[in-house]
Amino acid sequence: MFFPIGDDNSRRKRVPYVTLGLVALNIVVFLGELFANSQGSLEGVVTRWSVIPADYTRGTGLGGPVPWTLLTSMFLHGGWAHVIGNLLYLGIFGDNVESVLGHLSFLAFYLLCGVLASLAHILSAPASTLPSLGASGAISGVLAAYLVLFPRNPVLVLVWFQVRAVPALLVIGMWALFQFVVGAGSLAGPRDGGGVAYLAHVGGFIAGLVLVKLFLPRGERTAA
Repeated sequence: MFFPIGDDNSRRKRVPYVTLGLVALNIVVFLGELFANSQGSLEGVVTRWSVIPADYTRGTGLGGPVPWTLLTSMFLHGGWAHVIGNLLYLGIFGDNVESVLGHLSFLAFYLLCGVLASLAHILSAPASTLPSLGASGAISGVLAAYLVLFPRNPVLVLVWFQVRAVPALLVIGMWALFQFVVGAGSLAGPRDGGGVAYLAHVGGFIAGLVLVKLFLPRGERTAA
């Protein structure tokens, strides 16, 4: 329903070095994927550095080093739409969360949410031999943190070719509701098919809700 294009940054106190660095790193890795594709080696790169659930549950050895793919997988993407969509959300919502948590805490929070999102996917599809990749799980955690910290912050969204300011609670709440509904549907009819790993999004979002206050600076935990 809502396509976010920006938000209110008036309360941002820090330059979002980590958010910008994560965006840049994802772009560099994606350019590397494009180069690998031009050389005919992309499939091998994806298989080696993505999460393959069966590697974790059955020790199949189809992919790369376990458990390091829990980290490397969140910097790979499956195409232009995948990487642009993820980095748009990270750029819009990550900077304000980083401003509150601090640079190093934000980085640790981001990576932990991404790892927990992949573990949720592994638990939901333990026999899958398909590679799972992308920053969506980590960014889901960032969205959850934003929802906790800035529920009333106005987010600029495109609605029927018009730009409107909508509270973050509504924008992220609608996004989360969709993830939970579709994720529940995938549990009702599990399959080893392709597509979006919605339960990874759900896992990352729940991780963000649970962990965000633990990563707040001590002086701000009570206020939050």
